[in-house]
Amino acid sequence: MKKIVCLATSPWYPIPTRKQQVMSRLPDAEILYFDPAVSLIAPFKDKSAWKQLTKYHKKGDKPQENITVYSLPPVLPFFYKSRLINKLNQRRAAAFIRKKMKQHGFEDAVLWVYSPVCCDCVDHIPHAALVYDCVDRHSAYGGLMDPKLVDAMELELAGKCSRVFATAEPLAERLKAANEKTAFIPNGANYERFAQANDEQPTPPDLQDIPHPIFGFVGALQPCVEYGYVEAAAKAHPDWSFVFIGGEKPGAKLDVLRTLKNVYFLGLKPNELLPQYLAHFDACLNLFADNALSRDVSPLKFYEYLATGRPIVSTPQPEQVMQYAPLIQVATNPEEFSVKCAESLLDDLPERRAARMTAGRGCSWDARVAQMCKFLRDDKIL
Repeated sequence: MKKIVCLATSPWYPIPTRKQQVMSRLPDAEILYFDPAVSLIAPFKDKSAWKQLTKYHKKGDKPQENITVYSLPPVLPFFYKSRLINKLNQRRAAAFIRKKMKQHGFEDAVLWVYSPVCCDCVDHIPHAALVYDCVDRHSAYGGLMDPKLVDAMELELAGKCSRVFATAEPLAERLKAANEKTAFIPNGANYERFAQANDEQPTPPDLQDIPHPIFGFVGALQPCVEYGYVEAAAKAHPDWSFVFIGGEKPGAKLDVLRTLKNVYFLGLKPNELLPQYLAHFDACLNLFADNALSRDVSPLKFYEYLATGRPIVSTPQPEQVMQYAPLIQVATNPEEFSVKCAESLLDDLPERRAARMTAGRGCSWDARVAQMCKFLRDDKIL
């Protein structure tokens, strides 16, 4: 059984992202999954981070028989602005990881990482191969960082790798300059789960009093979402309902939307319950603003929408959604968005729904991981 050490950028709980989906599907593998470290100043911005500061020393969780989850020790802040601070943080993380590897008898492990900061720890963790799975243009997030430093660390990390994956073509093209063994593998969907939205589902209590038509968005409410389109449509069509499901991230511009009576924020929902909500959407919304971060993102929610078969209204970014343009409604400005929402209400014929579901099956996580494993077998990593 292959040993894999995964240094993630998302905690295993509560939201399954690409990291959990990939790790849970790698065949014949025993995995140590490390939740990302919390900055020592994080609790001043997010009170829930207090618990995470002391969580790392606890016994590992086992979400699956072959996967053990630990949290990395807390770190000094400003590691995206100072290489010295990052090196101090990563050496401490490496010591903690080596300790856990020894406890679990991990030798000749594949080290699988998700963040540019890992460039300063990989040399201090014994490994038989190094994989970097790039899921974002990390330097585009803003905040307390030096974008040039982040980009430089990422290219340095890629250059050390046995194999690099990237979720968007622009990311893959950039990283290929540092490592020719770079492959473009988009995000995917838990097809079996989200296809349940095509079946009859009970109406969740917090949807029961919301009038149709319902145009729904599922995902993190972050700055790269195009909220202006929804604002214009909600004002122009007070008889339409717009529903947002997901946690709010810093910088999301939601003040105006919160004042509109036909816009509803239902908060974060357990992933296993999402098909119940999606089954009652008249159309699903994939809305990304035209900016640097959106151009390099791979919209996990979009592939989940395809699996449901529901009509989809989308912006033309990220570019990878445009290969599905014949199956969806694409809006390039606020006025066109209202038109496309109206057209989506007529786009639920059985043959159209079946075509979207077929496309969704081709984007399943099983299919994506199979692509990854072929590269890794060819590279003699797995």
